[in-house]
Amino acid sequence: MKLSKTLVAASVLAVSSLVAASAFAQAAWPSKPVSLVIPFAAGGPTDVVGRAIAASMTKSTGNPVIVENKVGAGGTVGTAYVKNAKPDGYTFLLHHIGMSTAPALYRKLSFNPLTDFEYVSQVVDVPMTIVARKDFPAKDMKELIAYVKANSNKVNLGNAGVGAASHLCGMMFQKALNADLTTVPFSGTGPAMNALLGGQIDLMCDQTTNTFGQIKGGAVKVYAVTTAKRIKALPATPTLAESGLKDFEVVVWHGVYAPKGTPKDVTDKFNTMIKNALKDPDVIKSFTDLGTEAVPASKLTPAGLESWLKSEIDKYGPVIRAAAQFAD
Repeated sequence: MKLSKTLVAASVLAVSSLVAASAFAQAAWPSKPVSLVIPFAAGGPTDVVGRAIAASMTKSTGNPVIVENKVGAGGTVGTAYVKNAKPDGYTFLLHHIGMSTAPALYRKLSFNPLTDFEYVSQVVDVPMTIVARKDFPAKDMKELIAYVKANSNKVNLGNAGVGAASHLCGMMFQKALNADLTTVPFSGTGPAMNALLGGQIDLMCDQTTNTFGQIKGGAVKVYAVTTAKRIKALPATPTLAESGLKDFEVVVWHGVYAPKGTPKDVTDKFNTMIKNALKDPDVIKSFTDLGTEAVPASKLTPAGLESWLKSEIDKYGPVIRAAAQFAD
């Protein structure tokens, strides 16, 4: 009988210790640096957005949120890395519209965007711009459309590589004009923009996070924005619809994900950290300087991100498959 009471007491103590330890672990999160994986190069549009948010979260919580660039294959390398990471709340992914285009772009994909991740939140919508080298002959979008249609075999169109937002926009631009331009892929937005500035390519469709500074400085020509309405950062720049290209709207949205199985209380806390960061005056200024802004509150939810991702996969899959531009 004495032995039985001892065993019972020991069991109760052990269970109590486990419960206390579990409660402490949950309450203590985050107790070490959190990794925010960016599947694109440092200095690129998504990286700039991620670093602004990470800096704000670090400042407000006192716990480091560290950006890690895991580059390769149009963002699929970094995305697969997060899929396979331990779901302990210390690894998250910030990805853009490429999360919805990858299933159609890649014949062999090591992850399923819809089932291999926990959804955390959308973050920011980045407009895209149709830009050209400074001395390109067309004065406005209508002249650009006419010039491209008449000289499609002479015009080249740069992008940041297969799977990049500029690649997608370029495909849609050619489809809208029924033109087959010479496409020139680069290993990122930086090299592509340098080629445009240097006159090695004629045109590019890229995010304001990469083009806004060059537009404001007069280093490139801007013809249109790809949003449904004109944007605050470039109020004098018309939309594509205003210029005669209907049903052509591309917004580079960004979302945050976690490995499948990450505890909901942790993803909820990270969601709150994101929301707080988007209210930070420093982040707001950073986004304004990049010609973009945070998404409305209705999109700052896991359900909002999941719904949007599904709709974007349905939207862009047919466009990409019709263009028959795939990667292994």
